[in-house]
Amino acid sequence: MAETGASPLPPTSPAHTPLTRAERFVWLTARVLEQRRFAYHFLGGSADAVETALAAYRNADEGYGHALEPDLRGPVSQPLHTGHALRVLDSIGRCAGQRAERVCRYLTSVSTPDGALPAIHPSQRDYPAAPFLPVVDAPPSDLLATGPVVGLLHGNEVWHAWLFRATDFCWQAVESLKTSHPYEIHAAVAFLDAVPDRPRAEAAADRLGRLVREHRLAVLDPEDLEGYPVPPGYAPGEHHYPYDFARTPDSLARAWFTDEEMARSLDFLVAGQREDGGWPVRPRCSAQEPQPRRGWAPVTELESRPIVTIEALLTLRAYGRL
Repeated sequence: MAETGASPLPPTSPAHTPLTRAERFVWLTARVLEQRRFAYHFLGGSADAVETALAAYRNADEGYGHALEPDLRGPVSQPLHTGHALRVLDSIGRCAGQRAERVCRYLTSVSTPDGALPAIHPSQRDYPAAPFLPVVDAPPSDLLATGPVVGLLHGNEVWHAWLFRATDFCWQAVESLKTSHPYEIHAAVAFLDAVPDRPRAEAAADRLGRLVREHRLAVLDPEDLEGYPVPPGYAPGEHHYPYDFARTPDSLARAWFTDEEMARSLDFLVAGQREDGGWPVRPRCSAQEPQPRRGWAPVTELESRPIVTIEALLTLRAYGRL
């Protein structure tokens, strides 16, 4: 039996590693889906268990809803929910075959006239949504929604009629960018990392990397945040770092940053783990809501933090930092 008043374990103890601290945070706060994702990625858990949990969010139209993406509430299917579902399926090696075929039927049904995806389908109007995700009656095609989905499907060698026009849209959108902002660049990278035409993708990524550095969209020195103003429409403190653009070392965006810049950003990511074991979510705002409102509903930040935490751990592991 331990002695009363025994000293706590030192910070270097295995009980206090970033992974064990994050594990406790996940068991304390996460939805079943994120609990099973954590177990799959870090504890040898089952892919079947992850897929079973994800299926609870799938609708009869083969899209996904039910606040899978926490900032969109309500049951209706949405492109952002469905993109989230595809990321989960991709992470467990199940983003192909009949699963992808079913999802593509949904994507076809909600596409804009030019064959791409809107950020928010108007069906969301009857349900709550974050202030920075406005619902409009005739939403335009959106690279943020379309690029990651097209990239994931190409990365899993999915071929479906929906992909042809959506891929053309992404190429046009990416290659016409003269100015941009971090979330749009993230979407472009997700597309370029997997699209089959590799020489064209590498040329586009090289140009985007120069744009990112020229416009200071990535914080290269976390100790000098004032030198990297957030883009218009972003919340105070809504900075992005090299690891946000290059989530893995084999991303095309990795070439945008020196080894020293990437190391500093990963150090910053490690240091961002909170005392409770989880990572924080970024503040968000919009033209309609100029003040940051990440916690616009009581549960959204609570549901988002385990997702952010798992992604942080996956990035750190990809770079050998876990």
